[in-house]
Amino acid sequence: MVRVLAAPQEFKGSASAAEVARALAAGIRRAVPGAAVDECPLSDGGPGFLEVLHAARGGRILRTTVHDPLGRPREAEFLVFEDGTAVIEAAQANGLALLRPEERDPLRADTFGVGELIARALEGRPRRLVIGVGGSATNDGGAGMARALGARLWDSAGRPLPPGAAALADIARIDWEPPASLAGVEAVVAVDVRNPLLGPDGATAVYGPQKGADPAEVDLLEAALTRWAAAVRRSLGFDMAAVPGGGAAGGLAAGLAAFLGARIASGFDLVAEAVALEERLTRADVVVTGEGRFDGQSLQGKVTGQVLALARRKGKPTAIFVASLAEGVAAPADATLIDLAVLEPDPSLRMAHVRELLEEAAAGWAARTLAGTP
Repeated sequence: MVRVLAAPQEFKGSASAAEVARALAAGIRRAVPGAAVDECPLSDGGPGFLEVLHAARGGRILRTTVHDPLGRPREAEFLVFEDGTAVIEAAQANGLALLRPEERDPLRADTFGVGELIARALEGRPRRLVIGVGGSATNDGGAGMARALGARLWDSAGRPLPPGAAALADIARIDWEPPASLAGVEAVVAVDVRNPLLGPDGATAVYGPQKGADPAEVDLLEAALTRWAAAVRRSLGFDMAAVPGGGAAGGLAAGLAAFLGARIASGFDLVAEAVALEERLTRADVVVTGEGRFDGQSLQGKVTGQVLALARRKGKPTAIFVASLAEGVAAPADATLIDLAVLEPDPSLRMAHVRELLEEAAAGWAARTLAGTP
């Protein structure tokens, strides 16, 4: 009996990690009925972080109302474990998936809703707060989050600063007194990238265009974040620009480090430990993983690259299923890449029917690769 580990992440906007794992498993079992498929959905801190941890460890899901990146009210969830850990998925408040493409506006978007979610979780007096920050629509360095937790932001004329990243170009002073509910709480930020806050590899330069910023807006946002970092350094004595991984989620990670004293950690590592990924991969004969878009960042700390690296260390053959492939990007030599575009060339139809296509592609791959295995 061949043992297959299905360990994908979510396909953004189309299918959750659990749905992707389920579709891959269904296709493999259809082609090889005797196959033992272990479904192990993964996340690196972005969308699906809560779902994956809840499936792995249980806990209580609590709901509250927060504001989205553009200030509209919406329902969001957080997770509480019996050991006193509260888990927040920031993308439920500031996620890019919450906006239509034409609504993307990183100059205006902010993280106020993330702060609201944190405040609500703190009402339960957790001893530990884990905040996954991938998949964001924001680029405000956590300024909105800080406002929601009580920080007051002022311009040079002593006027309150309006919301949004663009307004940070006028920041002069920050008044901050940590809320009493933060006392004694260990905060951990689960990130999916290691970019710094500023510079050519920073939050704005690398991810601003994905959030809707044109070249002129990228320059404006970089200047605004630079001003914000300087104000935080003067007012709090904390250097956001020096934090490895601080550029995650448009600088939200650095903001959480500055205002909550949060430690930045790999979201993938947190999830991998929770789901016992290494042990499950060790038991498998073959590994399948996947993501919506395979590009140059996929192998740089993202789920796909991490799974592939672990499989490589364990000597396990790996297949990667993707809905789209960036131009000029090829699969690693030791992995098989299956592009759903072969089955459905139309991108909109491909994403609309991604689960059916994943099952079909997995069945075809399994028939070619696993059929006849004992």
